[in-house]
Amino acid sequence: MAGAPAKARRDRRERGDRVIDYVPIGLQLMVAFLLAGALLVLSTVLGRRPGSRTDLSPYECGVDPLEPAGKRYTIRFYMVAMLFILFDIEAAFLYPWATVFRDMGLPGFWEMAVFLGVLVAGFLYCWRRGALDWD
Repeated sequence: MAGAPAKARRDRRERGDRVIDYVPIGLQLMVAFLLAGALLVLSTVLGRRPGSRTDLSPYECGVDPLEPAGKRYTIRFYMVAMLFILFDIEAAFLYPWATVFRDMGLPGFWEMAVFLGVLVAGFLYCWRRGALDWD
């Protein structure tokens, strides 16, 4: 019974220590919010004002758009986008793989062979659909 108050004090002290651990995070968040607010206020106060009605239009050149914004695109646009993604992914994965090729051994080689097979299949699909024909 005599040890119960001492245990309660120890528990409160340990909880207090845990709260103190979060003080740096709170300070960092507070500084981040203050800095963001200060930058927004400064950019509003010191920033340039729009010069004319033309500057506020979607096209600053002053020429009215010729076609509606909701115009449908041809499949060729999407095929070019697919080719870009295809080769972008290939480059993103081939360079790191080449740096650790010897460490990966034969299983790493076969995994990359499957990956390149999928890329080649996508490339052939785009080629057959005529995405590489620039008329």
